[in-house]
Amino acid sequence: MNIGEVRPYGDRMNDGAIQISFSLPVPVSARSIEAVKLIAARMGMNNIRLVHAQDMGNNFSFYILYGAINISVDLQAIHVPEVELQLFDFWEINDLIRREFERKVVVIGATIGVDAHTVGLDAIISAKGFGGESGLERYPQFEVFNLGAQVPPELVVEYSKKIHADVVLVSQVVTQRNVHLFNLSLLAELLEAEKLRDKLILICGGPYINAQVALETGFDAGFGPGTTPLQVASFIVHELMKRKMRKK
Repeated sequence: MNIGEVRPYGDRMNDGAIQISFSLPVPVSARSIEAVKLIAARMGMNNIRLVHAQDMGNNFSFYILYGAINISVDLQAIHVPEVELQLFDFWEINDLIRREFERKVVVIGATIGVDAHTVGLDAIISAKGFGGESGLERYPQFEVFNLGAQVPPELVVEYSKKIHADVVLVSQVVTQRNVHLFNLSLLAELLEAEKLRDKLILICGGPYINAQVALETGFDAGFGPGTTPLQVASFIVHELMKRKMRKK
């Protein structure tokens, strides 16, 4: 589908409607409200409407604005890495693993560093799954070890060696000061130092993760919001098959 130029819309196609929110280090006042509108105007917004202003305590305040912009972008001119693959169904994935590898695929899942958020990780690997799809724990041909939250990267490396893992899934939600990039890069470097990197499929996920982030931090794939267990499971099988073909 060739979409071409796109811009945001709210009530009407291409009306440029957007919503923004931000905080200021001052209490709510007539002056702070005017400052918020000026900031939005200098960002290129017009038809600005302030719909929410709230004191947050400690001399901080929070604002939500609606407005419109006259900016569009050409989708065809954008080139970014993407994870593109054919999706298998639940039984196809299990049959392929059983037939092609004759053993279960060992998967480790963890959120690393100080990150305590496990909702995204659990959506992919726990049996209950996400979006009507079963998580990896329910696949007969996956053996899954969920290490949980706030796992030091060094522990992931040690556990990978201990159980002879095939796949490591890392979830990262906390991004302050780009700590997610540091954590992901550190894990990849530690695995490289232990000569384990080439033996593993490294996958990261989270609300600020994409294929570009994954490649830049030494991972094989990155999945963002809305990713389902079937997408991750299909990628794992495709990557295993690709690596098997390379060895022939």
